[in-house]
Amino acid sequence: MFDDPSIHGFIAEMDGQVAGYARLIFNRDENRLYVSSLYFLPEFEGWGMGGRLLEAAEGYATEKGLDELWIGVMVKNRRALDFYRKVGFQFVREEPFTMGQTSVSHLIGYKRIGRCTRLQQKTYGFFDEGERSLPGLCLELLSEQKKSWQDLREGHESLKNVRERDVSCGRFSVRLQYNAGRIKSSLADVGEEKAYERRCFLCLDRLPEGQKGIFYRNEYLILCNPMPVFPYHFIISHLDHRRQAIAEHIDLFLRLLTDFGSDWTVLYNGPKCGASAPDHLHFHAIPSRQMPIEKEMGREDSTVLTKQIDRVLLYRLRDLGREVILLEGDDPMTVSGVFMEFLNGLKKVLLIDEEPMMNIAGFKNEGKCRLMIFPRRKHRPEAFFREGDARVVVSPGVIDMGGLLITPVEKDFERLDGTVVEDIYREVSLGGKTVGHVIADMG
Repeated sequence: MFDDPSIHGFIAEMDGQVAGYARLIFNRDENRLYVSSLYFLPEFEGWGMGGRLLEAAEGYATEKGLDELWIGVMVKNRRALDFYRKVGFQFVREEPFTMGQTSVSHLIGYKRIGRCTRLQQKTYGFFDEGERSLPGLCLELLSEQKKSWQDLREGHESLKNVRERDVSCGRFSVRLQYNAGRIKSSLADVGEEKAYERRCFLCLDRLPEGQKGIFYRNEYLILCNPMPVFPYHFIISHLDHRRQAIAEHIDLFLRLLTDFGSDWTVLYNGPKCGASAPDHLHFHAIPSRQMPIEKEMGREDSTVLTKQIDRVLLYRLRDLGREVILLEGDDPMTVSGVFMEFLNGLKKVLLIDEEPMMNIAGFKNEGKCRLMIFPRRKHRPEAFFREGDARVVVSPGVIDMGGLLITPVEKDFERLDGTVVEDIYREVSLGGKTVGHVIADMG
């Protein structure tokens, strides 16, 4: 069965009957041992065969002087991915696997050998449907982390120095926040050419020593933001190192709205417009009613019903200095479908294949799911790239597009006025005519 010296394997038996096997391949070029196959007969499911075969594989890796075991799993094989994550594997990249004429997407991951799994070390608590409330768990996590993790404690202490002021912009207003702790995020180099140089601060292996989170639905870890914008500011980070993308995760985003409830807002920054970790899938959760645009959303004179598609209402918010689309519906699946129609419409109009630039804020009120979408054409305004005193350090993400502009430099906080704010919004927001063309083709 294993004539090739680079191939090794183990066979599991139960009462003299073959129950399963593990096939291992040593890649000399990479100096890595891969589990190429792990299989056991259905009648032996639940007997711990998979775990025992992996233990044997880890022992063999140790004999070869290796401290990691690698594996590739099909993206669509959710059950297998859940199993491997629970036993300590972390998936770090996605790549195609071709067999004959068929090509399927695989996640490639590894497990460090000889220590408690990193996920176990980093898990404070667990959440799944029907158990404790998610907001309650998050607040408990925050309270504990403030006591045990100095960086978080210092980050929250810095909020005492935050200053805010309102700025009138004609028919709408915004709030400026001077928050020096956000300077690193505002200046982050998020260009694709730097992707391989960035150290991902959301990967399990790179989380700070004291940081822990809530294991959420077998795929995510909910973490406290150590440099918060608000006193309650959480990051929902995928366990795998996967690029920020909303299309395949919009259903999970809508699920988060339900799990957090009506007092919370869930946020998404596209990889090219506000995500400080564009290479690692994540969302944010903050208390509701923190962004000025939430008040604008409730004003009848600024909300215009434009279309109804499959019982989902599509509104455009006007006189806000930037394009804002609001989707509202009772059924998350239907809302998801209309959102995907809008996203694909943007791709068609913009003649692109990648994800269109956008920020999203999600709410759940009175049983209705609401998605507020900010279509974008630029990440940062020209003023961000100016030299010397002319530079304005404003790097708009979803919170900024929601009317709370973060200014980590004090002089910017003091000098920005309504005209400059309007210019920033106009520059980074997608044009109204383009958005209108997308909506016209929907339904």
